[in-house]
Amino acid sequence: MLAKNTVPGKRIVFKSSSRLPSTDGALKLKKQQTEVKNPGMKTKIKVLLHPLFDTRESMPNPWREPPSLPEPVKAHVPDGASDDYLRACEFLFSYRGSPDTHTAYRRELEHFLQWCWLHTGNSLKEIQREHLESYIEFARQPPEDWTGHKQAPRFLDQAGERVLNPEWRPYVCAKDQAYSLSQSGLQAIFGVLSSFFSYLVQENYVPANPVAHIRQKGKFLRKRQGQEKIRRLSQIQWDVVLETAEQMAADDPLQHERTLFVMSALFGMYLRISELVETERWIPQMGHFQRDLEGNWWFLTVGKGNKEREVSVSNAMLAALKRYRLARGLTPLPAPGESSPLVHKTRGKGGITSTRQIRGIVQKCFDLAEEKLRAEGSFEEADRLAGATVHWLRHTGISEDVKYRPREHVRDDAGHGSSAITDRYIDVERVERHKSARNKRIKHD
Repeated sequence: MLAKNTVPGKRIVFKSSSRLPSTDGALKLKKQQTEVKNPGMKTKIKVLLHPLFDTRESMPNPWREPPSLPEPVKAHVPDGASDDYLRACEFLFSYRGSPDTHTAYRRELEHFLQWCWLHTGNSLKEIQREHLESYIEFARQPPEDWTGHKQAPRFLDQAGERVLNPEWRPYVCAKDQAYSLSQSGLQAIFGVLSSFFSYLVQENYVPANPVAHIRQKGKFLRKRQGQEKIRRLSQIQWDVVLETAEQMAADDPLQHERTLFVMSALFGMYLRISELVETERWIPQMGHFQRDLEGNWWFLTVGKGNKEREVSVSNAMLAALKRYRLARGLTPLPAPGESSPLVHKTRGKGGITSTRQIRGIVQKCFDLAEEKLRAEGSFEEADRLAGATVHWLRHTGISEDVKYRPREHVRDDAGHGSSAITDRYIDVERVERHKSARNKRIKHD
């Protein structure tokens, strides 16, 4: 399948490339296979697990350019899958103005469609309530060949084309640990699929929403006592990640001073990845760093729900900004209204327009930090870091600051809708609770 990219001259090619990205690519692609039902037969065959959707920026308008299924998938899907895929692309395209929502919906739809087609051999029109309940059980414990041990992009750039990444898997968990679906992940499944099927009903593609027919969602969704644990980096992991970014910047300033700034901004200002890239709703610029009459610096951004907010800029973040600007040949601090892009392209002009590029920048730093941890013998820390995502940097920054700053201040900088959300990051009570239990005795002297 060929699709136009927003980058002139670059093609999106949905295939498992004959030019593999690494010397052991053939072995990795073999491991990426899964058993599926052979259409029309009772036997099972090996099929390559293949991502269904690329990034939001690379997605063509499905009404103008109707998409077709990736070639490696076509021969192994049920009748009606092509129509399913078109409807899914139309649904996703309608969320192109909201990067975070688009990413979440893409992930859930990709998982569900692969399960429908490859695992059960059903099209969307055949899905009933009992199928969804079976899917929830599957999503709680997916097969090993569906699960990877590090975050990996779906596709790689290769000779002007986008080719399948042999390390990609639908699900990710830490090495030597079983995959575990969180309650928030389970809620996301119900929410996304309910929204998707409601859309299909409106389009007269299916007669009813099967999610609405699940009468006892409570048997899947648990009520939790206390706060859910926030996924974040440990102090050791963050220290090594920052050291790695600093070393990358020292070794290759032209390329990686940008890396160091991105890591600092995601952690130091709790930014979401979408707040660093140019989108239809917001173009982040250097002039969005602004000084007030008291000499305090703020960063203006537009975040989740298209809400504008100001983020207080610490002295350390201001120092990181000065370093980054000087490396770009700019003045130490931005002038009022300066239109220079916040995160510049190293090739070409303007700012980065793809969250995929930011993920790639962060992931490269994570990968090098993981290697460093392993070289130092910190294997458990390295394994946990392998499962980290870009969003963990935001979680880590908030979790660290809420220990010392008033929660209302952290709430406003993070753009949380209420203090209750910020409270999830406060683990002082957990620490004290465990401290009081540490010396409990089982056997009395």
